Amino acid sequence: MSTIAAISTPNAAGGIGVIRISGDGAIEIADSVFCSVSGKKLRDLKGYTAAFGYIFDGDKKIDEGVALVFHAPKSYTGENVVELSCHGGLYVTELVLRTVLKNGAEPAEAGEFTKRAFLNGKIDLAEAESVMSVISAKGRQALDAALNTLEGKLSGRISKITERLTSVSAAIAVWTDNPDEDIEEAHEDNVKTVIEDAVRALRQLIAEFDNGKAITEGIETVICGHPNVGKSTLMNLLSGCERSIVTPIAGTTRDIVEETVRLGDIVLRLADTAGIRESSDRIEAIGIDRAYERIDRAQLVLAVFDGSEPLTEEDRELLSRCRDKLALAIVNKTDLPKRLDEAEIKEYIPIVISVSSLKAQGTEEIQTALAEILGTNEIDSSGGMLASERQRLCCENALDSLKEGLEALESGMTLDAVNVSVDYAVEKLLELTGEKARDAVVGEVFSKFCVGK
Repeated sequence: MSTIAAISTPNAAGGIGVIRISGDGAIEIADSVFCSVSGKKLRDLKGYTAAFGYIFDGDKKIDEGVALVFHAPKSYTGENVVELSCHGGLYVTELVLRTVLKNGAEPAEAGEFTKRAFLNGKIDLAEAESVMSVISAKGRQALDAALNTLEGKLSGRISKITERLTSVSAAIAVWTDNPDEDIEEAHEDNVKTVIEDAVRALRQLIAEFDNGKAITEGIETVICGHPNVGKSTLMNLLSGCERSIVTPIAGTTRDIVEETVRLGDIVLRLADTAGIRESSDRIEAIGIDRAYERIDRAQLVLAVFDGSEPLTEEDRELLSRCRDKLALAIVNKTDLPKRLDEAEIKEYIPIVISVSSLKAQGTEEIQTALAEILGTNEIDSSGGMLASERQRLCCENALDSLKEGLEALESGMTLDAVNVSVDYAVEKLLELTGEKARDAVVGEVFSKFCVGK
């Protein structure tokens, strides 16, 4: 493989910039641009050793810096690696990279360092994907889940399922060639038990992923209600800044205002919508139509009601749209005398909380209620969770195949027919960890990484 290089720190000015070089020629190339103050060459340093010195482009000094040396295979990529740390200005960091490339390195592609770690057996594909999950984690629980996957806990869970299925598949194959032999593992009862256990385990993984989206990726959330109910004030309260215009004039919000916010470990991709009502204003009517569209496709609805007024027809229309959705009813304006009957709301939305957006009261109650609705309070991130839609799809495909295998078994089909379903499920689970992933799958995974990682 060629020797590659890239800037591994963000594309912004900072205290330090890091240029990572990886490949057989990494140390030689670094030696051609770096001169330590001690006079030692980097090739003479032990692994995990740093040297202070100067970075040169030919005879011209670029910057002072530190070179950190890693010898193969004890590096992130499994290859020789040198990381040059210089001052973190954009220009000087790019100049150091340009000099490294001029001396023989090639520009690294997106995710190529981690891809080499995968190809060199340092990590499997599931662990590789968790690297980006660590980088993008927006809360403690999301970070814990990503780190546990990086440590191989998800791969361990998948491996346990795969090993039992592979053992049964092998037993069925032997029994097919020798039908007169009594092979205990190939007994129908045992085959059924193993498949049923795998089905339960995969369903749990998928359920954890779906619930965990609220902490790992964020959940599409819409704030809705009739005009002047306090939607924009709630949006600003949750955002911690003035994102929506707040006035006593009905219909102020004409279009959708969006913001990503974090409540504890829950990440909400919030959209504040136009107040829902009958309107002769053409522009406002368009905003109301968009609000209804957003409600229909949202993963979570925060339906806001005015606690100081009885329910309106628009409120009832909103409630009917929320009947089959994940939703939280928020009764606002608790600072005013209450005239709203919450019992009618609970017929459509089971969980109702009371807040005062004006007095900035109720954020903790919203956080607690959302944890219950989204199931994030029941997530155990220590066991290793699915980290991507690709992994979820592998589990879904394996699950569907195993359910077909159970149906075949219960309908009286021969074990060799059942084994086709078991083998396909194993194939999809091995694809998840990368043991049998196609080049196209591997390429797709790493194309989503940032350059330098």
